[in-house]
Amino acid sequence: MDTVEYTSDIMASMAPDALSRLKRRYQHFCPAARALETIGEKWSLLIVRDLLGGPRRFSDLRRSLATITSKGLSARLRALEADGIVTREVAGEREVWYRLTPKGQALESVFDALLVWGMDHALGPPRPGEAIHPGRAMDAIVRYLAHRRPRGTRRTTWVFRFGEDRSYTIRFDGARWTRQRGEAVADVIVQTSPDEWVKFLSADVEGRRRWLGKRRAKGTGQRLDELTTAFGAAHGASGPLP
Repeated sequence: MDTVEYTSDIMASMAPDALSRLKRRYQHFCPAARALETIGEKWSLLIVRDLLGGPRRFSDLRRSLATITSKGLSARLRALEADGIVTREVAGEREVWYRLTPKGQALESVFDALLVWGMDHALGPPRPGEAIHPGRAMDAIVRYLAHRRPRGTRRTTWVFRFGEDRSYTIRFDGARWTRQRGEAVADVIVQTSPDEWVKFLSADVEGRRRWLGKRRAKGTGQRLDELTTAFGAAHGASGPLP
């Protein structure tokens, strides 16, 4: 049975009352409580995160979310559809694409605020078995920098190499931050791995300077310092880098 049929069968088998039981009910009137009843369940906001990048197929979401089960993803998508946050479109005979509705797109600022808070206050070293996707990490950095607006940043270009065939360029043109796959002429070049990069982000400023000083980056001292201080104080870090 293919993914589309499997997903449809699970969704069709769920009665409306079963869908309602998927949600946590706080029995407390507050706009924040109502919002959490809608998008506060496990995986819901991460599905929104992935769909903020554009339409995705069931298999795309399953692969990106890594540890979610097919049944769990189907249930979450069905609940988000019922709330008018996600819609699905059938392309051809067997392909289904999920996309955010305008109501879902309105969650972008909510997600960005949560991401910024998480980067500044909840980030820590990678946990055992934790999946780290370099592309998604780069997207998170761009969103973070766009909202935090680090002071004193000039036009700059950073290249991050995650192995021989996976590089990303992050650029600030004086007005906005962007990222693209591949390399460009850069002010800073960082050769790293996904877990080492997370260790850099979760360290304090001095820890980041030590990390960059171990020949993991190329660039002038001033440009490297801009990279070091572009992120928050990493209050969630569990200690200095080894």
